[in-house]
Parts: sequence; C-alpha cells; structure tokens
Amino acid sequence: MNPTPRVALIGAGIAGLSCASQVQQAGLEVSLFDKSRGAGGRMSTRRGEDWQCDHGAQYFTARHPDFRAEVARWQQAGVAALWAPRLWLFDGDSPAGRESTVERFVGMPAMTAPARHLASKLRLHAPASIRQLKRQLQGWQVFSAEHGWLETRFAAVLLAVPAPQAAALLQQPAPELAALAGSAVMRGCWALMLRFAAPVDLPFDAAFVNQGPLRWIARNSSKPGRSGEESWLLHACAEWSEAHLEDDSASVAAALLCAFGQLGGPAPQEWTAHRWRYADTEPALAEGCAWRPEIGLGLCGDWLNGGKVEGAWRSGRMLAEQVLRSLARC
Repeated sequence: MNPTPRVALIGAGIAGLSCASQVQQAGLEVSLFDKSRGAGGRMSTRRGEDWQCDHGAQYFTARHPDFRAEVARWQQAGVAALWAPRLWLFDGDSPAGRESTVERFVGMPAMTAPARHLASKLRLHAPASIRQLKRQLQGWQVFSAEHGWLETRFAAVLLAVPAPQAAALLQQPAPELAALAGSAVMRGCWALMLRFAAPVDLPFDAAFVNQGPLRWIARNSSKPGRSGEESWLLHACAEWSEAHLEDDSASVAAALLCAFGQLGGPAPQEWTAHRWRYADTEPALAEGCAWRPEIGLGLCGDWLNGGKVEGAWRSGRMLAEQVLRSLARC
C-alpha cells in the first residue's frame, strides 16, 4: 500500500489556504508554511490598544458560484459579513456620493477572520521562511531560515507567494516556472492607519480617490463587528507608492495626511504606516495557476488569476484540482 502523499504549501494567504484546504480534504497530508506569525497574507488587520484597522485588502466581492458558496459558508460560520458603506468618489470634480449595486464583503470581526477560519483546520508552521527547495529521489526537501533543512520529503511543493518571491525560490529547481513568475510585475502600496478619539464627522464611510497620492480611504469602524476607537485607512495609489516605496514612514505619512486633509479629514490622534512591497499586479496574469506534474511543483495566487481575493481563492482551488488529479494516480 502506497503511503499518503505529503504536500508542502508555502504561503498562507487566501490562495494557499484555499489550495491546502482542498488538498487536505481529499486525504493528502499537507504542511503549510508562512513567514509571518499567522495566516491571512494581505487579508490583514493591525491591532493596538483599543483599536484595530484592516490595512491590506479592504473588502472582497464574490461573483463565481464556487466562491459565492464559500463566502456563504464563511457567513454561516460568523467570519464574514456584508459591508454597505456610504460610498463617495473624488475625481478632481465636485465629490459626490456613488450609488453601487456591488455586494462588498469583509471578514468579521476583522479581515483576517476567514483566513484564520480556514487555517484552524490545517497544520500551519509559522513563522517559517522557506529559502530553498531541493529535489531528491525521495521527493522534495525544503529549507527554512528558522529550522534549516526539514527532514520530511514531499511529493509536491506548491507556492502561494508573491511572484518575485516565487521567482527567487524557483530559479534553480524550475527555471521555466521562475520565468513565468518573473513575467508578473507586482506593485507596492503604502497604507496609513489613523486612530481617532471620537467619530470623524465626514459624510462618507469609504471613497475611491482619483486625484493626488491617494486611491482609497475608509472608515474601518463602519465595517460590521469592529470594536474600539474610531480608525480610518488610507491607501496610496500604485504610481505614488512605487515612486516613494523607499521613503521613510514619516514623510509618507505627512504626504498622505495632507491629501486626507484636502478631502476634509482631520488630523488623527495617532498614525501607523505599513509598506506593502507586493500589493497588486498590473496587469494580473490569466493562467489561473501553474502545475508541473512531472516534477511536482505548482504555483497559485491572485497574480495568476486576475488579482483580488476572489481570484486568489479560485487560483488555489484550480491548483488543488490539478494536483489531486496527478497525485491520485501515484
């Protein structure tokens, strides 16, 4: 009787969690690794004393039937909810409210909640920064910065990390996949979290901004299930973020607070900046995922499937289906 195939999955964002969940449900043994302290990737929430703020993905939509069904399961589990903010648009003309029929979902009570829900059923090793892959007769071996070469041999290694990180890992063992990852151009994003002692008197909860350095602002406290003091999130646009990616946080905060003030926002009691070096892909690739059964290596992520949370989840599911078709024959 053949032993149960072991699969290593690197990256515990929503793509990796989607893939790992599906592979494990099919009866394979999955080890999930992430360099951060927990799961979620860019579905991320910063917490302080009596405040919290989602500083990565701000919301997600659900259009494909499979993902809509998944989001319904998250809602039933109490880890996601609809968010219907008062939405405005600033585009250089007079600002105006924006009617929208789009259903926007958020994690509850924080954007990390769906990821934590999925990760609770998986074997997550974190923090574990995987720095090297080595293929041997007995299978794949992985090297982590924290633990060195792990003794376990894996039938497959699946990468659910930003494209530049995947390219670096695959340069030696799989140059073709490294080239695919290298063809994706990922852009950075500065995020600024603002804390206020009292509710901010503005007539909107979120706004798309098409002027100056900002692209999005949101009253995090307007999202369902949030507690603590009022907090707002400012996201800089990709072009401005790329031009100022290596700037210090104080100068970034000064520029974004000035832009927020021009939209009517007051000075915060406190601010915290975060630099996302790999926030989105322009343009996102359309491969869906990549799987090389002859060597047992695969890739998934939003950068392979149109971007966004839904694209990430579906990319992970696509890769899982291909892996299971291959390993079921082993």
